[in-house]
Amino acid sequence: MSVEGKVKEAAGFVKEELNEHGKSPESQKKAQEGRDLRNEGRVEDGKAPKTTKPGTGH
Repeated sequence: MSVEGKVKEAAGFVKEELNEHGKSPESQKKAQEGRDLRNEGRVEDGKAPKTTKPGTGH
């Protein structure tokens, strides 16, 4: 597991969590960006990407 992958996953998690409950399109876009970054880090570390919609708790 790479340090870079872990950092991307953690940063994406934070960005997603901060924005997932916002109702504005901007909040939803930022939540998706966080999910994308999180998945990029997960793939680098050989884990499966998260496929559910941000904010569903999975």
